[in-house]
Amino acid sequence: MAPSHAGNGKDSGTARVLGSGASGVAELVVFHPVDTVAKRLMSNKSKGYKVAQRIYKFGGQPWFNDIISRHYKDDFTRLFGERKGKMLIQAAAGSLTGIGEVVLLPLDALKIKRQVNPEAFRGRGVVRIFMEEGTTLYRGWGWTMARNAPGSFALFGASAATKEYVLGVSDYSKATWTQNFIASVAGAVASITIAAPLDTVKTRIQNANFEQKVPGLTVIRDLVRNEGPLAFFKGLTPKILVVGPKLVFSYTLAQSLIPMFSKYV
Repeated sequence: MAPSHAGNGKDSGTARVLGSGASGVAELVVFHPVDTVAKRLMSNKSKGYKVAQRIYKFGGQPWFNDIISRHYKDDFTRLFGERKGKMLIQAAAGSLTGIGEVVLLPLDALKIKRQVNPEAFRGRGVVRIFMEEGTTLYRGWGWTMARNAPGSFALFGASAATKEYVLGVSDYSKATWTQNFIASVAGAVASITIAAPLDTVKTRIQNANFEQKVPGLTVIRDLVRNEGPLAFFKGLTPKILVVGPKLVFSYTLAQSLIPMFSKYV
């Protein structure tokens, strides 16, 4: 089932893994220099993080969608009506997927620290860092879940709403590439914008050295005091312009590939 499928469970788990995994690999190929792709995939410092993230997010959301539909579809339909209920199931499944994405936090933390705080890696390999730091790599896990829940809700919810109300697509798995692309743009922009404030807090927590423990509330207090409330949305436009196309590309591809793979596996 595609990431925005209505939840009839017709697509196999294999198709979901293949489709979402292929979208992650394609994202690396398209958005990074071709001669560095193999190194990125094989590097101990960033081994498959992006691919793992896409497999989990775009392959996992349909699984949560199936569970919610199987047990709570009648409740959603009774409370919100058939069309809105279907979209909210998509969004709720996305939210649960986002919360569970915290399992990948250590890889995300290492990626961010390597980009903005390379001295934290000086003289130490990734395996050694995992051995020495342990649970500190999960620092900011609560803020990560708080960011991912509304962000993923918006990603899958806005995409489903766009298909349903703007494009007139009721069976999301039958959307064309163009329809998937338009819906992905809406979902990506909504997701990045809604998640921006908590993403700022999460990133500042993870930017610190391994030895430093910076509470999220301290980050928020200092941010408001020193930079003002608008600082929570600092860098939003560049993020939409830089991160947005990657998310749109991989999400569009996953939504299109998963139904295609389901015909064969």
